[in-house]
Amino acid sequence: AGVDGCPAGWLACLIDPTGSRPPEIRLFPRFAGLLAESPAIVAVDMPIGLPDRIGPGGRGPERLVRPMLGERQSSVFSIPSRPAVYAGESLDEPAAYAAACAAALATSDPPKKVSKQGFHLFPKIRELDRLLTPDLAAFVVESHPEVAFTVLNGGRPMTLPKKVKNRPNSPGLDERRDLLARLGIPREITAARPPRGAGPDDLLDACVLALVAARVWRGEAVSFPEVPARDARGLPIAITA
Repeated sequence: AGVDGCPAGWLACLIDPTGSRPPEIRLFPRFAGLLAESPAIVAVDMPIGLPDRIGPGGRGPERLVRPMLGERQSSVFSIPSRPAVYAGESLDEPAAYAAACAAALATSDPPKKVSKQGFHLFPKIRELDRLLTPDLAAFVVESHPEVAFTVLNGGRPMTLPKKVKNRPNSPGLDERRDLLARLGIPREITAARPPRGAGPDDLLDACVLALVAARVWRGEAVSFPEVPARDARGLPIAITA
């Protein structure tokens, strides 16, 4: 399964790595519902492994993959420490953001507040973090769509963005559809209307992450770093592609 978080929950592309069945797109309101399907490998576009402190440039994997992406580097933004992700969880948004920024400043070197983009991911990061154990993290791996597209494109980053001014960018979406088609996910899947509450970029991200999951299953995936660090709960801190 390749999984991308979206406003309606978690959009998944389920594939059979042997190619005996066509890909299937499904929406799961909760990540636990996906795990109940017992996929062999899950590659998800969400941070796994939250350090208690953050150094320059974010977690180690984020620093490693940005140089690969050329003009797409901004798609990999820094996720703050575990205390920041959980700070202010029960507060309303302005107070929660202020609490998260205060915790992030206290647990980063150099001190850095939380980006609004990262802050809006916190509910999904917490949902996944609460479910995972070191054993589960052996088959639920963190990935990143733009890193996956780059690796699967022979190390060449995509030339066009998926969105422009927060709206779908058709040439960028088509560039990725073409690559996915070459890798075995046909356009009737990637150009279909996504489920309500998900966008066309979410659909493409889930599809490319499904290809990552298949490569993990076959032992062909790469990890950044090659030997992951572990957070205080024993969860690996790595981006797989």
